[in-house]
Amino acid sequence: MGRLALTVQTEPVQSVTAGFDLRGSPASGRLLLTSPLGNAVASVAWTETDAEWRQGDQVVKKRNLEELTTELGGTALPVAALFAWLNGTALEADGWQADLSRYKDGRITAKRNFPLPSAELRLILQP
Repeated sequence: MGRLALTVQTEPVQSVTAGFDLRGSPASGRLLLTSPLGNAVASVAWTETDAEWRQGDQVVKKRNLEELTTELGGTALPVAALFAWLNGTALEADGWQADLSRYKDGRITAKRNFPLPSAELRLILQP
């Protein structure tokens, strides 16, 4: 649980900032994104066989979470690595490199330079 900022260097640049609550595992889980006031903005739910994004009345379904995050954000998010990073464990994934040097302060930064588009994910964790 905390706040996230994702910037993807597409044309135009895509940027998302939101509160997040991540539950489950890389195989099956749910991610809730919230506004600065704590209102639900969107949710993502996934299993090993499908993934679904809900934002208001809009629903996007894909075969897996990688396809879904690529369509919505321009790049696949490393979900297995994200769960590891949130537990303070360094795990490489498809060009992503996490900086966990400030993990004890509740801050994680991960960058991907290859394959393109490059991306940066910043997380601020809350207890």
